[in-house]
Amino acid sequence: MHSPVSKTYCFKAIKPVLLVSMLASCFATSAIAEEIAGTEEKTLQPVVVTASRVEQLQKDAIPSTTVITSKMIENNKLSDVPSLLRSEAGIEFSRTGGQGNAVSVFMRGTESRHVLVLLDGIPIQDAVSTGTVDFLSQVQLDQIDRIEVVRGNVSAIYGSGAMGGVIQIFTKQGSGKPSGNVFAEYGTHNTVKFGAGVSGQHDDTRFALSVTRYKTNGFSSMNPDKNSLVNPDDDGDRNVSLNASVSQRLNKDHEIGARFYMYNARFDFDSGSGPEDNAFGKSKQKTASIFSKNRWTKDWLSTVTLSYTDMDRPTQVVNTVPGMWGSNDYKSRYQNQATRIQWENQISLSENWTLTAGVDGTNERGKVGDGYSTHSYDGDKYSAFAGLIGKMGNHNLQANVRYDHVDDAGADTTGYLGYGYDLTSNWKLLASASTSFLAPNLYQRYVPIYGNKDLKSEHSTNYEGGIQYANNKDLLRLTVFQWHTRDLISTDANWNYINIGKAKSTGVELNAATNLVGLDVRANLTWQDPKNRETDKQLLKRAKFFGSLNISKTMGAWYFGGDIQYNGSRDDYKSVVDTYNLNSYWLVNLNARYNINKNVSLYARIENLLNKDYETTYGYEQPGRGAYVGVNFKM
Repeated sequence: MHSPVSKTYCFKAIKPVLLVSMLASCFATSAIAEEIAGTEEKTLQPVVVTASRVEQLQKDAIPSTTVITSKMIENNKLSDVPSLLRSEAGIEFSRTGGQGNAVSVFMRGTESRHVLVLLDGIPIQDAVSTGTVDFLSQVQLDQIDRIEVVRGNVSAIYGSGAMGGVIQIFTKQGSGKPSGNVFAEYGTHNTVKFGAGVSGQHDDTRFALSVTRYKTNGFSSMNPDKNSLVNPDDDGDRNVSLNASVSQRLNKDHEIGARFYMYNARFDFDSGSGPEDNAFGKSKQKTASIFSKNRWTKDWLSTVTLSYTDMDRPTQVVNTVPGMWGSNDYKSRYQNQATRIQWENQISLSENWTLTAGVDGTNERGKVGDGYSTHSYDGDKYSAFAGLIGKMGNHNLQANVRYDHVDDAGADTTGYLGYGYDLTSNWKLLASASTSFLAPNLYQRYVPIYGNKDLKSEHSTNYEGGIQYANNKDLLRLTVFQWHTRDLISTDANWNYINIGKAKSTGVELNAATNLVGLDVRANLTWQDPKNRETDKQLLKRAKFFGSLNISKTMGAWYFGGDIQYNGSRDDYKSVVDTYNLNSYWLVNLNARYNINKNVSLYARIENLLNKDYETTYGYEQPGRGAYVGVNFKM
């Protein structure tokens, strides 16, 4: 006797197949079009630096690397960085509400704390945070030049925190003829965004300055149907951010400069502890740096960077209806400061081989307060690293080794070995093996009651293999990956930090970019199986299958674009002892721009066109359909 299969189940099962079919059709047609149109315009591949610390074409990078260019950022005009990154292969997000609320990033199924975020080469790491990245929620896209995403373990290049990958954000720097711009945007939830900037180069001086103001009324972060103690009021976000840089070339071989980035945000959230609660918080960050770039010989480039990062995150819950034992008001404050010196060297050994080497030293200071007491933490860490990248005939090699010492958490040496073989001028085979670690932070080791000064670092091994096709505008890369992690840092039933368990994942990832009958097409698919090796259960908040398809077209003064995103089902905690299945979902987004002339343009976008109701964290709402319009003036 056959078991009946519901139509709903059939449709869910068909969804991933439909997305795969669409992508396969695109590239089959693209191959035919390439044979017919042999005179297609050639364009340069983007240049990346994050994959090896050395400038190289994207197609030459051995680690799986993609670039979100300034043109892509300008064309999409999305609301924030997570909205932009969710179209990248291997990346998933968990968010407790709308813009401004906490974001956790998962890359290739690893933990959120395994993803390292860099700002112009400076690690944005929080000594008192355990997985969320406030910075990604608040950094404004109009102040970003480009974003480079490296998937997979690169701890041997960037140290603790890069087990799952690296997201490096490059802010705008001055170049070319001095110019300025002003923009304004309005949309759903009474969202208002406006800003202005100037940048350019005069003689040997480069400069850039921009400021952005953002405000939205938002929506209720939590779903009252799943928690009767939710305050159903709107939870808004307000943000002011500033980016500035200046550099002076002393001569053709020496340059000094300074950069500064800051934001000051105030956001509302739902505490879920009372329908009359008024919960709000602030998120402030300042990152300042000075650098000296010196070419001591024609083959030796040395860069020294001194930086300071300050993060401050106070929150408060005011309960207007006191409980049985009096007021339920609650305050917390997380503060972190890091002073860092970085010395990096690139030495050209020959036309095809480059050696990198350097040292880092960091002092971290953290404070955690609950309105009654404050606890302070302090620690130092330092590292030394070296790398070799080059090419010999059809053989491509990248080797990295790094030593890290993290205060009294111990020391680790990690390595990366990558190899590429050119089958033809367009086809390449790729493989790599690497080790990594993640040291416990100050909070996990020293927070009163729950801290554990004997915590061990998490360790992981990573293996990858793949094939790549690159030709003019076309770039197609298929990667198979596997990682194993041990000594995972977690908490016991009493919320004490301990090392427990093991995790692993095997996956397949497809990245593609091409031009198809005049349309720019970008697509990716990720299949993965992230599991707890102790329980054999799927890791929470991570889907087995997700992907996206982006299609755009420029026609004279018009630009049109749209994307389709699919995310499979995942589990999340419903309570301490119970889990809940987060349903799969589709998202459709559209955007357009019209250039009135070379100085003035109008743009519009619709997010979540089909008004899908979906969750990335149990009980928390995500934005419904939203429409936004804006104008940009260039001077």
